[in-house]
Amino acid sequence: MLGIDHVGIAVPDLDAGQAPYAALGVRSVEDEEVPDQGVRVRLLDTGAGTIELLAPLAADTPVGRFLASRGPGLHHLAFRVADVRHALEAAVSSGLRPIDVVPRPGRAGSRVAFLHPRSVGGVLIELVEPASGAVRP
Repeated sequence: MLGIDHVGIAVPDLDAGQAPYAALGVRSVEDEEVPDQGVRVRLLDTGAGTIELLAPLAADTPVGRFLASRGPGLHHLAFRVADVRHALEAAVSSGLRPIDVVPRPGRAGSRVAFLHPRSVGGVLIELVEPASGAVRP
């Protein structure tokens, strides 16, 4: 575990979702589409960490279904790890329930795996192994 990578917040629209953070002085860093996860992502740099705004590409995606059932808000907490496969195996061997049994592609060439909220106190957890040499805000 290398620390918190980002906080993911589901929003129906990236521009509207960014507005309250912009009012607080938080700046947008970049946008990226992650088709494997069915989202368009906007990174916001808080100076001390990163917020990842998530807008669904379609209503039948995980974030689309999340918004339909819960509305906008906190979607997940992501931890940066050195080796996502190892971190996932350790989490599962400790009794946490995986959503992903093998890591999958994430934003900016990263590899990610999710842990089910029912096994982590109601919080969706993402394990993130940044791409080799990647500089993240």
